[in-house]
Amino acid sequence: MAMTGTYVADVPLKGLAEKHYRRWRSQNNIVPDAIGHHIQGVTVHDGDWDSHGSIKSWNYTIDGKPEVIKEKREIDDEKMALTFRGLDGHVIEEYKVYDVILQFIPKSKEGCVCKVTLIWEKRKEDSPEPTKYMKFVQSLVADMDDHILKGQNKA
Repeated sequence: MAMTGTYVADVPLKGLAEKHYRRWRSQNNIVPDAIGHHIQGVTVHDGDWDSHGSIKSWNYTIDGKPEVIKEKREIDDEKMALTFRGLDGHVIEEYKVYDVILQFIPKSKEGCVCKVTLIWEKRKEDSPEPTKYMKFVQSLVADMDDHILKGQNKA
């Protein structure tokens, strides 16, 4: 069983890349209202909602169980990409490295694709690969699309 790995998946979205990027970059405070069945809370510990290097904790539910992750944010506005680098929490008990990268890529006609990348390294050989976390992140991005579309239609 591998000790390290990288998962990559494309999530097709109907909303505009710029709107999705802005939501995940600068508007994390409304994520619990938008997809509360996944994310129950977000707290800023250092920095602010939209600064590079800010540190946040996310309260979420995965497989019916509440978990928390503390992450450090890296922002690349040019590529419309965000890196969430895991620092502490449930997932860090299993993985030394847990980095989630979301990159929003506009499509030529309408909508966009979110390229989701999960880079991981297990702490122990018998720890499971983080497939459930990859599915979870893909679901977060996909479920946010409905909320984005409602806002686009109002604009």
